[in-house]
Amino acid sequence: MNTLKIRGWAAACVATVLTVASTERLSAADWTEYRGPDNNGVTREKVMTSFPAGGPKVRWKVPSANGFSSFVVAGGRCYTQELRSLENTEQEVVVARNTDTGAELWVSSLGTMKVNTGGESGTDKNRGGDGPRSTPATDGSHVWTFSAQLVLRCQDAKTGKEIWKHDLVKEFAGRNINWMNAQSPVIEGDLVFVAGGGPGQSLLAFKKNDGSVVWKAFDDAMTHATCVPATILGKRQIIFFVQKGLVAVDPTTGHELWRYPFPYNVSTAASPVVDGDVVYCSAGYKVGAGAVRITKEGDAWKATEIYRFVGDKPLANHWSTPVLFQGHLYGMFQFKEYGSGPVKCVEIATGKVKWEKPGFGPGHVILAGDKVVALSDGGELVVFAADPNQYNELARAQVLDGKCWTTPSLSGGRLYVRSTKEAACLDVARQRAQR
Repeated sequence: MNTLKIRGWAAACVATVLTVASTERLSAADWTEYRGPDNNGVTREKVMTSFPAGGPKVRWKVPSANGFSSFVVAGGRCYTQELRSLENTEQEVVVARNTDTGAELWVSSLGTMKVNTGGESGTDKNRGGDGPRSTPATDGSHVWTFSAQLVLRCQDAKTGKEIWKHDLVKEFAGRNINWMNAQSPVIEGDLVFVAGGGPGQSLLAFKKNDGSVVWKAFDDAMTHATCVPATILGKRQIIFFVQKGLVAVDPTTGHELWRYPFPYNVSTAASPVVDGDVVYCSAGYKVGAGAVRITKEGDAWKATEIYRFVGDKPLANHWSTPVLFQGHLYGMFQFKEYGSGPVKCVEIATGKVKWEKPGFGPGHVILAGDKVVALSDGGELVVFAADPNQYNELARAQVLDGKCWTTPSLSGGRLYVRSTKEAACLDVARQRAQR
């Protein structure tokens, strides 16, 4: 049994902490966290289903050297993490840009970062490139980052001024992993969640505005996967993908709800996907994929395995988390198939592959309405229908140079994309004549 260390004041207010309405005024179109405001890669926004000659209009394009961090967007500003040479050292930085022009508004160092310079991974055309893998979170007034060295920070969104920070290694006996941290901070109500602490405090929840510890618990070694908030059987929960498998906890108390033992080998990087009472997870390095059905009797929760596939085929998600639409997963199911790996449609309840289309590599996807927006590892932007019966491609254009292992972000009809060389903002809003 894990011992929870909950501060007295937190226990008194946990019943209301997640129901208090945010005072920030965010647009419905804001993309505030990694994989969107709901942490599932899904938005109600619609995108164009055919591109003009030469591809979608480029609103701006700027150099953005190294890193696989995505953009978050709110309040006329967008934020991402890059690797830059400052004071003769390689440092991880968070960069704020104007969403209309791409102009740099401020830059703040998050600390030094050791990078892999071998350049072994990637296609023949885009080998090399490394840097931050974590994506910031924002509410329009604040920006939260979780650095490669396990430092969690809150900064003023307009100025970059630091508000609070926690060094998990120094303060919580943190244990980093190979390739260093890649998980992104997750905001749920008034709390921010991360993994990476030591024994008895490996999973942590902080008050997002002042950094106060709300709870810390467990002895689960972290992975590169970002945790996921979800409502299962009427209960809100946070699902962490740790080296022992999945563990779901009560957001306000840290109390464990259920577990699913799942193997770990080298790196787990894709987040779990939830469909009602079904939870899917996957990893590369011959681990494969599995799914469980969650049940509850009284206060007892249980995760029962539905299926389990071992190996890199038929189902493996290296770092590309699939999106869900009407009971089907759409995404890049592959392991190290650079430049060639397929997108697939998979029935989440059975693990059955309905179709696959090669030529994408390990990029990323998001879902806009009933359309999948895919960014290949070679910088091609592809829109296809979320249709379980067939692959139906609607639009394709080359939009970036460099290695693209970064999730696109959609906000207000604009798509924010990055590679290891550049970042761009594209106009992709659906025209009235398009369906």
